[in-house]
Amino acid sequence: MIFIALCSGLLLFSSCRKSATTSNSQQTKPELRAEPVKIGFDDIKERGTLTAVVDNSSTGYFIYRGQPMGYEYDLLSRMASDLGLSLKIKLTSDIEEAFFMLNTGSADVMAYHLTVTKERTERVAFTESHTEVRQVLVQRKPEGWRNMKLHDIEESMIRNPLELGGKEVHTRKGSSFSERLKNLSNEIGEDIIILEDVGVMDTEALIKKVAEGEIEYTIADEDIAMINATYYPDLDVETAISFPQKIAWAVRKNAPILKDTIDHWLGEVKATPDFNMIYDRYFKYRKSQNLRAQSDFSSVGGTMISPYDDLFKLAAKNLSVDWVMLASLAYQESKFDPEVESWAGAKGLLQLTDISIERFNVKDPFDPEESIEAGTEFLEWLEGYWADKVSDPKERLKFVLGSYNVGQGHVMDAVKLTKKYGGNPEVWDGNVADYLIAKSTEKYYTDPVVQFGYCRGDEPVNYVKKIFERYDQYKTLFAKNLEAQSDSTLVTSR
Repeated sequence: MIFIALCSGLLLFSSCRKSATTSNSQQTKPELRAEPVKIGFDDIKERGTLTAVVDNSSTGYFIYRGQPMGYEYDLLSRMASDLGLSLKIKLTSDIEEAFFMLNTGSADVMAYHLTVTKERTERVAFTESHTEVRQVLVQRKPEGWRNMKLHDIEESMIRNPLELGGKEVHTRKGSSFSERLKNLSNEIGEDIIILEDVGVMDTEALIKKVAEGEIEYTIADEDIAMINATYYPDLDVETAISFPQKIAWAVRKNAPILKDTIDHWLGEVKATPDFNMIYDRYFKYRKSQNLRAQSDFSSVGGTMISPYDDLFKLAAKNLSVDWVMLASLAYQESKFDPEVESWAGAKGLLQLTDISIERFNVKDPFDPEESIEAGTEFLEWLEGYWADKVSDPKERLKFVLGSYNVGQGHVMDAVKLTKKYGGNPEVWDGNVADYLIAKSTEKYYTDPVVQFGYCRGDEPVNYVKKIFERYDQYKTLFAKNLEAQSDSTLVTSR
């Protein structure tokens, strides 16, 4: 018999008692199943956006110094660009939820480090594999191993999978690791006690628990395990429990053109040096990846979005937005580089123009504190400008951000056009944003209601969109580390 326990708030088996403190406190979640919706590649092209669901990990997707990174993310970004699409990222560490998001159309691609298995092929269609790896046992080296001889260390480690009989091994619920352990248990003729941690516990979190002595064993893909072994030198990841297995992305089974398109792209990119560079960046140069992932400014191991978080928190007290939104704006402007100067002469962290520098008496625009203070004053002025024109605070913020980028005059022109052509002048998306984009065509920028003429309106519209998307990512990825604030509050009254 194969022993599988779901470690949750209710522990039914005595062998789960020891792991009670390491398991998630919620009850076992029901399996999420859904028939795939019919959204094909033509629909994706028409909307212009490819939506991918990923997990926050040191190789999948993470934020480092405000910048999105990760092996899966880099490949997705390259692919979306090559296909002429924008990329939208959604996050979950729950594999079952990711399958559900895929089949219900909330995502188009499930871009996990996903092992191809027979059971999974009944639910999704796998793309061409982008990697092949073995599964390995993650265990701790003996205490004091640095002062021990190699053969003594080896004798204390599990090197033969036969030795896993009777051992408790924690795995991520819904992962291929549980399936492999079930098969291995049958192969060795002895029970392996498989403890499936429910909820959002991911593989890297389980690896950390092994490193910290909370649990004895877990299973991971070898490349992921080796990356984490650089973070935790007390870990041993040398014992393989499987042959090499295919790692691929997943799409809906009824989207063959999307699958063929991704397969064709993967086939081409894998033959280029760029693919090897992307892979090596995250899996070969492990020390560099370790420094990024474990940095204070990483969403994997850190607690800060940027080196200027304290300044953003202080400045946001004068605004009707929280400091995370201010940080998202600053990254969009300068990527948190206080020394940057644009081709148009905008300077510093908040990209102050010469007019702003003079208006707000800025002595050194490259000084982060001065830049944030002046940028915040300008945002406060823009809030006042739009206060009696856009009643909804959340909607008003889009007008404020668009104005910060392109000037309130161009945005006001778009408001006038929206009114003239029967739209809602207090709604950004689908209304004012559309007419701001339209100001790049002669019919609209020469309209009698337009005062400020031609405008490349797609730039401020994308600017606002990216800031909001980044804000959502920051809030999600740094949720455990950010100051307590309502999940539903984007804009608060002063």
